[in-house]
Amino acid sequence: MPVPGLVQVIQRKDSTPWYINFPAAIAQAMEFAKGETVEWVIQDKRTLQLRRLGDIDLAGKRKIGLWAI
Repeated sequence: MPVPGLVQVIQRKDSTPWYINFPAAIAQAMEFAKGETVEWVIQDKRTLQLRRLGDIDLAGKRKIGLWAI
């Protein structure tokens, strides 16, 4: 089921950061952790994939560390 998100831009003196937000329900369903590292993968101009870089053990608990890329 598609869930809408929001793209925001903040105009600052020295930079213009962009933010993509998604609902807390998605973060909870995916069991994201605060400060977790993710990467964005551009598939094409209409598809942006979010990939988590950590690993999950068989018990479903987060492991510390990142995959080697």
